[in-house]
Amino acid sequence: MAKSASFGVMHLGIAFGVTYALTGNLAVAGAVTVVEPVCNTVAHYFFDRWWEARHARGAAAATALAAAG
Repeated sequence: MAKSASFGVMHLGIAFGVTYALTGNLAVAGAVTVVEPVCNTVAHYFFDRWWEARHARGAAAATALAAAG
């Protein structure tokens, strides 16, 4: 957990630093630092659902092939 928390803090620092370097605006850098992880979290939820469904279909197909063979 400590490693994950450390990575999260590093990610936020990098996001802030890069955005500030590109824009020179503290408000924009702060907003991107907050909004980007929220968007990634939502995208990750849907990606996980897709990933699990994909693997479930693959496992079902393999089971059907084994039963037919």
